[in-house]
This record gives sequence, structure tokens and C-alpha cells, in this order.
Amino acid sequence: MSTFAYKPDDHEAEKASNSYLMSLIAVIAGLPLPIINLIATFIFYMGNRNGTYFVRWHCTQALLSQASLVLINSTGFWWTMSIIFGPATVSNSYLAYIIAAVSFNLVEFVATIYTAVTVRKGVHVSWWFYGDITDLICKPNQAYEKNIFSRF
Repeated sequence: MSTFAYKPDDHEAEKASNSYLMSLIAVIAGLPLPIINLIATFIFYMGNRNGTYFVRWHCTQALLSQASLVLINSTGFWWTMSIIFGPATVSNSYLAYIIAAVSFNLVEFVATIYTAVTVRKGVHVSWWFYGDITDLICKPNQAYEKNIFSRF
């Protein structure tokens, strides 16, 4: 789990929280198309990639979770389309996959809401699996962070 050497300012906590909320808002707009959430989260990530470490870290974690979710949802979407419009039929494998995909989406939805609320309070939340990958990708900007700490 990453730790931050400072308590994020209110605007940092809000931006970090918004990175998670972006995917929830995109669900409403693009529910049948799994790529919409990823695009919305990516746009928010790009807009904040030069922000503070806390904001960048949470934008990256949100983006990683959406990337894996789009893979799961795309598979279910195209499998369903092949059943509706193609030669495929509903099978036990299909039903098991859809149940697993819906379960994964529900867990991710609840985790996203919890994380958005907690991060908004300035508390760091690192998800299992995604947090470790985010630590590898997102590194603190030493010059910028040193500037922040010199003010205190």
C-alpha cells in the first residue's frame, strides 16, 4: 500500500475522488457500451496526469480498474450479441460468465463508491491488485513534492 507523506489539500482530495466518480457517471451514459467508462476515465486521467502525486495515483488506479472491467464487459457484450444475432446459443458457460461478470461489476461499483467517498476525505485507499500495479506505474514527482513539503 502506498503512503503519502502529506495530507492532501481539499482540492486534491476532490480531484482524486472525481476520478472514481467519472466511471460511475459514465455507466449511466453508456451502459450498453462497455468502452464508454474507459474513455471517460481516460479523459479525466489525461486532464490530471500533471497533478499532484495523490491525484495522479488515484486517477491511475481508477483507469486500471476500468481497463480490466472493459475487457470483462466487452467479452460478455460480444458473446451476448453473438447469441442474439448469430449462431451461438445460451449455454451453461455463457450463464456462468454473465453471472461472474455481473458480480465483478457489482463489487467494482460498491468499491468505487466507497473509494470515492473515502478519498474525498483525504484518506488514501489502495485496492487489492490495482494498488500494487499503480505503485509500479505512478511515481512521485520529487521536485514537485519537495516544493510542497518546503511550505510546511
